[in-house]
Amino acid sequence: MSALTRCLVEEAAAIAASALRLDHGQVEAALQLLEDCADRRAKLVITGVGKSGIVARKIAATFSSIGLMAIYLNPLDALHGDLGVVAADDVALLLSNSGETDELLAILPHLRRRGTARIALVGRAESTLARGSDVVLDGSVDREVCPLNLAPTASTAVAMAIGDALATVWMERRGISPQDFALNHPAGSLGKQLTLTAAELMVPVARLAPLRAEAPLPEVIAHLTADGVGACWVADRMAGERIHGLITDGDLRRALQQHGAQEWNLLTAADLMTADPITVGAETLAIHALEQMERNRRKAIAVLPVVDLNQRMLGLLRLHDLVQAGLTTAKP
Repeated sequence: MSALTRCLVEEAAAIAASALRLDHGQVEAALQLLEDCADRRAKLVITGVGKSGIVARKIAATFSSIGLMAIYLNPLDALHGDLGVVAADDVALLLSNSGETDELLAILPHLRRRGTARIALVGRAESTLARGSDVVLDGSVDREVCPLNLAPTASTAVAMAIGDALATVWMERRGISPQDFALNHPAGSLGKQLTLTAAELMVPVARLAPLRAEAPLPEVIAHLTADGVGACWVADRMAGERIHGLITDGDLRRALQQHGAQEWNLLTAADLMTADPITVGAETLAIHALEQMERNRRKAIAVLPVVDLNQRMLGLLRLHDLVQAGLTTAKP
């Protein structure tokens, strides 16, 4: 076993041991405080110093990303005015391996005076910080992975794992869905799949002058070229805002191949268009529109008209725009 592997095994063993060491009643009490915090639309205030502070920042980021408002509070700044962000309905999570960190002990009475619930995640359950808190989570380790048993290694790994476990169980109990998760991750792949709509990616109809069904070939070519979209739409004779057909660059090429050059001057938009094309609504998720295109790959669908409930034209959604937005139907 290499030295690196040994260190990883020791850290994993420390996390496994912590799972057995945690008091079930205290864990349930901590989770209940977090649920109550969410019900009150209050926030989780997480604090720590040094390496514990870095872990605290990560835990705060995790909770914020899953829907529980959480912030990291620098304990030194807290003593110089930033305690003003802490309210009585909030829950404070205090991280300290020793449980005797001066800065945390200094803000403890102020949290108690405000009536803010306190959860201590400590390496010593009998510490001053633990005694001053409502709930105590035992994050102790037998020794650090560091050969000197000094640098925070196993202890920070355990604290991080407990924070992740609290967040995970909170998600399960709150029934957080992928859609909920995506609301806080709009730029990520999942967020885009669950939030981007056809209306947000389409070329708006204002940029797309409609064609008449009887428009001759030169006019069709002029529209395809002028709009720069790679497609143009044919308006319904009776209701000009409704789509009657769609003409793409591919439709034009195929029509020219099927008709001799001597017939080209006889072709009209009606001869070139795909009548009653597949359409999507404005609120259709863009990923679903992409799936429509994929399902109709044999028809070479790379453009979908976006319409309202009355089939009035709103815009064109292009495969190019969907791919450029980072959407894909490929399974991870």
